[in-house]
Amino acid sequence: MIMAMSIYLFCRRLIGINIVALLLIMPCPALAEEDAGRSADKERNTLSTLLNLVTIRENIEGDIASLSRSVAAAESETQKASLKQQLLKLDAELSRTVENFENISAGIDLTSLRSEEETQFDLKRELFSLLKPAIDEMKDMTSKVRQKSELKEKIAYYGERLKILDDALKNIEALRMESDSDKLKESLDTLAEKWLKSHAFMSSEYQAAELQLDEILASEVSITDASQDYLKQFFQRRGLYLIEAILVIVIVIFLSRMSDKAMRRLMPGFKKRHRSFRVRLLELVHRIVTTLLIIIGPMVVFYVVEDWVLFSLGILLLLGMAWGLRQALPRYWHQIQLFLNIGSVREGERIFLDGLPWRVEQINVFTILENPDAELGLRVPIDELVDHKSRPSHPDEPWFPCQKGDWVILSDGVRGRVTGISPELVRLVERGGAQLTYQTSDFLAASPRNLATNFRIKEVIGVSYALQEKSTETIPEILRNTIQLRLEQEGYTEHLLNLSVEFSQANSSSLDITVIADFSGELGDLYNRLRRAIQRWCVDACTENGWEIPFPQMTLSGSLGPTG
Repeated sequence: MIMAMSIYLFCRRLIGINIVALLLIMPCPALAEEDAGRSADKERNTLSTLLNLVTIRENIEGDIASLSRSVAAAESETQKASLKQQLLKLDAELSRTVENFENISAGIDLTSLRSEEETQFDLKRELFSLLKPAIDEMKDMTSKVRQKSELKEKIAYYGERLKILDDALKNIEALRMESDSDKLKESLDTLAEKWLKSHAFMSSEYQAAELQLDEILASEVSITDASQDYLKQFFQRRGLYLIEAILVIVIVIFLSRMSDKAMRRLMPGFKKRHRSFRVRLLELVHRIVTTLLIIIGPMVVFYVVEDWVLFSLGILLLLGMAWGLRQALPRYWHQIQLFLNIGSVREGERIFLDGLPWRVEQINVFTILENPDAELGLRVPIDELVDHKSRPSHPDEPWFPCQKGDWVILSDGVRGRVTGISPELVRLVERGGAQLTYQTSDFLAASPRNLATNFRIKEVIGVSYALQEKSTETIPEILRNTIQLRLEQEGYTEHLLNLSVEFSQANSSSLDITVIADFSGELGDLYNRLRRAIQRWCVDACTENGWEIPFPQMTLSGSLGPTG
């Protein structure tokens, strides 16, 4: 029972589906009548159009036959040439009428059947056809100026020739009055009549040109007013299209910024300090596509609204840009290589620029350079790196001879603390507050001696030859103990790295003993004070122990500058 019921329901559903399908397939009588009516109207319009074309063709053929007879009967070549021009125009109209009749009769376009072999592509002709609207606009803008110039040339041309004719007619009249020969007078009269006709024609042309020039001058306005009127008319006619083009550019830039933010948010590689080649290539493609859309977008707007003047001006602008960039293409190719980090300058490497070494921190449209020791940063356009090369750097390579806060001694003896470093200038402050400013290149050329790490003071004292027996061992030992004690008393031993006192040499008038003291960089600002202190301690030791200091009393081999 259940199975029978299921079979019944299935058959009923299948019959319902078939009925719906039949209803969909069977044409609706109302729709069929409407389609038939449209088809009949279309046929009537087609027949009416064909009948009109037949009538036009017969009329044109009659005109051609009449003109052909006129050409054959024409007496002058000028009239015959004019009639032939009209005949050529009628032939062209007849050809178009016949083509339209054939196309409508066939119901399809038969142009492909009539087409002959395509003409050879001519870039100059095609380019000129694209630029013609802009050229026509420029010609229209300068039409009055050119017309005024042409009229002035015409007036000058006919004025000069009228003077010649006047002189010639006066001369003929004088000859005629003096001549007694009727035959000569007749010839002169004939020549005078010919020249009078020419004079009348030229005079009329001269007067017409003057009148036209006067009218132009009377209606002429200043260049400023004319320019304003032209610009006003230009923007009145095309202001909307220009606004649409600007909006397209704004939209492209907005979408480019949004897509760039999306890529940086969704792709972790964009946030890395040193990006991979794929990420760089993706960003480069994104920038190129954005640039192309900014260029093509306004051109598409001008094409859609069919403003061929703006379209042609856009093409002119693009051609000018292309012509200007043709020499720069190799340089742009090098910039692309740098942007992709596969060029002559690469991230993380060392480059020498403007007299300083730099570490290439990040390559982009604007490249970030850093000098880690000097704590300098520099942002340079990628174009400036095209002619440079970078190399891998080693950890022990110096970047700058000092840092801010270090005490340095220059080759000219100047000692000061570095308070400012820039790519252009370095500022030092001496003890006492005096400031010195050097160009960075001059500062580096002065071979600064940095006291911030460690430094050595070397002083020499001479004793008499009478102390020869003690000069090599006893005196150096006593002198060392004395200096060590004084250093402890004045609180310098914490920064003392090494102290040695040694016999140096037998000088001409003394036996020289050298005191060598190494200190840490914290005492760099006390460099000269320590030198004076060591000298004082040496003299005190000589006094306490009765050691004679011969003349010259002291040799200061470690003197590097003025006392400070």
